[in-house]
Amino acid sequence: MMTDRLQQQIAFLLEIDKLKQIIRQTYLLDETRKENDAEHSWHFAMFALILAEYAPEPVEILKVIKMALVHDLVEIDAGDTFLYDEAGNADKAEREAKAADRIFALLPAEQGAELRALWEEFEAKETPEAKFAGAIDRFQPFLHNCNTQGRAWQEHGITADRVLQSNSHISIGAPTLWNRVQELVDEMVAEGYIDTGK
Repeated sequence: MMTDRLQQQIAFLLEIDKLKQIIRQTYLLDETRKENDAEHSWHFAMFALILAEYAPEPVEILKVIKMALVHDLVEIDAGDTFLYDEAGNADKAEREAKAADRIFALLPAEQGAELRALWEEFEAKETPEAKFAGAIDRFQPFLHNCNTQGRAWQEHGITADRVLQSNSHISIGAPTLWNRVQELVDEMVAEGYIDTGK
C-alpha cells in the first residue's frame, strides 16, 4: 500500500513533467524549434558540472546542480519570462513566489522546504553556489544565441549593449566566462548578426 509520503512525492514528480511544456525563446542549435524549460535545466546542470573550474571560488557542485534542476520549476505556473521583456519582468518575482508556494507544497514538508530553500538561494544570488549558478543559467542560452547567429536576439531586436547589460552578472559568478561573452558579442557584431545598440 502506498504511503502518504510516496503519494506526495509521485504527485510532485508527475506535476513537474509540465516543465517540458514551457517553451523558452532560445533555439536548439539545429534551429528546428525552441528549447523547453526541462531541456534548459538539464543543459544548465551539465554546463555547471563541466565548467565548475571557472567558479571564482570553490563551490559545492552538487548544490549547483540541484539549483539547476529546481530553478525553473516555478515557471510551470508563472511561465517563462524572456530575459529582455521589461514588462514581463516587472511582476516576475510575485508570480514566481506564488508558484513556489503551490509547487513545493506538493512534496512532503521537509523535501518541499529543501527545494524551496534552494530556489530562494538561487534567486538571491548571494552565495558562491548561487552566483555561479546564476552565471551558468545566463551563459547557456547566451551560447545558444551565438551558435544560431543570434536568431532569438534578432527576432526581438536585441542589441549587443543589451546582451552585455543583461548578462553582466556572469562577470561575478564566472569571470573567465564573462571574458568569453565579451569576445563572442564582439564577433556577433563584426559578423553583422546583432547591432551594437550604441
